[in-house]
Amino acid sequence: MFVDEARISVHGGDGGNGCISFRREKFVPKGGPDGGDGGHGGSVVLVADPELNTLLTFRYQPVYRADRGRHGEGALRTGRSGADLEVRVPVGTVVFDEEKASILADLAHAGDRFVAASGGRGGRGNARFATSTNQAPRRHDPGEEGAGRVLHLELKLLADVGLVGFPNAGKSTLLSRISAAKPKIADYPFTTLAPMLGVARVGDERTIVVADIPGLIEGAHAGAGLGDRFLRHVERCRVLLHLVDPTAHEREIGPAIEAIDRELAAYSERLAAKPQILVLTKKDALQDDAVIQAAEREARRLGRPLHLVSAVTGEGLPALLRAAAAAVAGLDAA
Repeated sequence: MFVDEARISVHGGDGGNGCISFRREKFVPKGGPDGGDGGHGGSVVLVADPELNTLLTFRYQPVYRADRGRHGEGALRTGRSGADLEVRVPVGTVVFDEEKASILADLAHAGDRFVAASGGRGGRGNARFATSTNQAPRRHDPGEEGAGRVLHLELKLLADVGLVGFPNAGKSTLLSRISAAKPKIADYPFTTLAPMLGVARVGDERTIVVADIPGLIEGAHAGAGLGDRFLRHVERCRVLLHLVDPTAHEREIGPAIEAIDRELAAYSERLAAKPQILVLTKKDALQDDAVIQAAEREARRLGRPLHLVSAVTGEGLPALLRAAAAAVAGLDAA
């Protein structure tokens, strides 16, 4: 089950109290203060883990609390500090405050860490307050409370290439042919209800990660259809394959391409600026050469490369993968 949003409550451990104690030893009639400090509370730390790909765990366990620090003891013994609680999250997790008003952290790389809730500081024991004029202090500090807050987690998948287009444009079928991924494929809109990743091999050594995004419709940036719930996953993709179904008679090639471009631009200027490769799918079912000519005109107008492919027969797929890999490599070299 793919879950890309979650709300969690995090609490740092409380600090231990300082101790009030006086030295009591035989033959030492005037022992001084020897109360130790309390230990510090542990912190809750989010750690990006490449082995995770969903936030499902946080639906069942939404509360995380680190260990508290132990109280100080006599003989100047400091209480043990509480252990930090490391919470693993998928790479690509964005951490927001409770109201999603600001981004607190973007854990975009494996091993990235974010202290979500700091532990409280341990209190001082009475030995800390001894002075020349106050040699028997009976003062100590209580431990500080650990920080606590509610966080909103949002996962944005990391991929080299993202597949975008209207529902039934052939995205899932394409992913199933170029990788070992097994997306659901059916002859009706919105077959894909969650993003899916696949690894495509280009040649003998090169591989690229491809993300299949649920189909977009007009108004997606405002929440229509599956809407902006999944558009954010495309933000992480470096190159977009814009798939167009030439057999869809309800819309012409030009308006179909422009509609998706408008949705990407309305959601994010950064998203609209990503390199795109136009892909005319279902070539095996195409019988009208005028559609191909229209697609070529649009590709020239937009300055984008155009590939004609058939996921059923495999025609055009090797060339498309080489073009996608080259586009990603070009960004690496830039």
